[in-house]
Amino acid sequence: MPLKVQIRVSPADAANPRVYEALFLKEAGLTANSRVVLRKRSIDARQRQVWINLTADIYSSGETEGEVHFRKAYQQVAHAPVVHIIGAGPAGLFAALRLLEEGYKPIIIERGKDVKSRRRDLALLTKEHIVNPESNYCFGEGGAGTYSDGKLYTRSTKRGDVDRILHIFQEHGADRSILIDAHPHIGTNKLPGIIESIRHTIMAHGGEVRFGQKLTDIYLKNNKIVGIELNENSKESCSRLVLATGHSASDIYYLFHRKGLLLEAKEFALGLRVEHPQSVIDSIQYHCEVRDENLPPASYNLVEQVRGKGVYSFCMCPGGVIAPCATDKEEVVTNGWSPSKRNNPFANSGMVVTVDAETRNAFENFGPLAGLKFREFVERTCWEAGGRTQAAPAQRLIDFIAARPSVDLPPCSYLPGVVAARVDLILPPDVALRLREGFMAFGKKMRGFLHPDAVVVAPESRTSSPVRIPRNSSGQHPDVAGLFPCGEGAGYAGGIVSAGIDGEKMAMMAVEFTKIQ
Repeated sequence: MPLKVQIRVSPADAANPRVYEALFLKEAGLTANSRVVLRKRSIDARQRQVWINLTADIYSSGETEGEVHFRKAYQQVAHAPVVHIIGAGPAGLFAALRLLEEGYKPIIIERGKDVKSRRRDLALLTKEHIVNPESNYCFGEGGAGTYSDGKLYTRSTKRGDVDRILHIFQEHGADRSILIDAHPHIGTNKLPGIIESIRHTIMAHGGEVRFGQKLTDIYLKNNKIVGIELNENSKESCSRLVLATGHSASDIYYLFHRKGLLLEAKEFALGLRVEHPQSVIDSIQYHCEVRDENLPPASYNLVEQVRGKGVYSFCMCPGGVIAPCATDKEEVVTNGWSPSKRNNPFANSGMVVTVDAETRNAFENFGPLAGLKFREFVERTCWEAGGRTQAAPAQRLIDFIAARPSVDLPPCSYLPGVVAARVDLILPPDVALRLREGFMAFGKKMRGFLHPDAVVVAPESRTSSPVRIPRNSSGQHPDVAGLFPCGEGAGYAGGIVSAGIDGEKMAMMAVEFTKIQ
């Protein structure tokens, strides 16, 4: 068995394998013949001196590293029983991979385009303000995460499941650092190639991935799913359906509501994105004038209870960009992403407030769609305030707090452009009030956070689904046997890793359903 050892080193020593390996051996009292395998790495910046915490397994001379198996072999499934999957985001892709292990044929049906073709639509959205409702930052191969960062953080306590997801990403091209870093991150520039590799694995083993096909209806008989309609004209038999459509597929919620299938309103969060010069965040977090070249661009994680509701940072993107993530023509939606090197000059983060029945009170007559209607109202209001283009309303952070207009705006990474506006008045009063008080609290926790060149851009509204598609103990919708709601779109995940875990879980439920039929 290897010896597990922890050490604390300077950023410079952590960047040099020869140095930190020698320090591990010295700490363990072992000779240079032993082998050091780095397992975990995290930053401790709580004090003025920034340290890097490292954990490694040390193998003695002649001792081999035990092989860790995180999955079974993928099987050839071209002629195996079929499970349909709607959506090629992380939930859908990992459901498909798990089905390959179990000997079932996944057929992934995706409304959007493949990763390479998506790029043209993203360019049109960013440069010419043209929204393609079927191909954008949210819809297409890889889902919303593909072109919005590839963060692999999760609050899941199922470490084995998390490690399995990370190892599968590594098998398909991700850097080994995602297995080591406390906050693993792939990067928007690298994730598309990894997603494409996963698709090739699925297809090489007999699975199918179809693009440009949108689920427009489901057919039921005796409360069981028996078929699906695609693009309003193509019908296909289907007895097992994993529904992994993502948090932005509003049409799915309307479809279920129209058919009288059970839906539930759920809490979500909504607010804006705040952007600082990255150098400001580096200075605050690392207690320095200039960031050490051996440290990554700094991030933060902030949370405050304001008048009984949570106000917190979400999807923090050091060295990142604010991106336009609208999925329809008369709305503005923002999100953030970072490249793998996180080397852009700005840091941005969602700053959001919990939206519950009290916040969305004016929309409660819409029943389970109350949160969705609330979200649509905010996104359209911001679209109008930005000039009815993809330009977004923005305000200096200090002006947002002071409830005054901004005379001008600092540089901002949001490429469709920003328009000076009273964001504090555009957002719903309940949200704006709590954000204002939350920002003041954050300014006390992080001296310098209330920087004159910080800007807020609205809205950040796609943190999670405002609707839950319920499922019973067997993973199926209570009204429809054979239908397995899954991932963020069904309200059971909150990011790439948790969506992947839930996709695998629903794949196994679909397998068990097949066995008892």
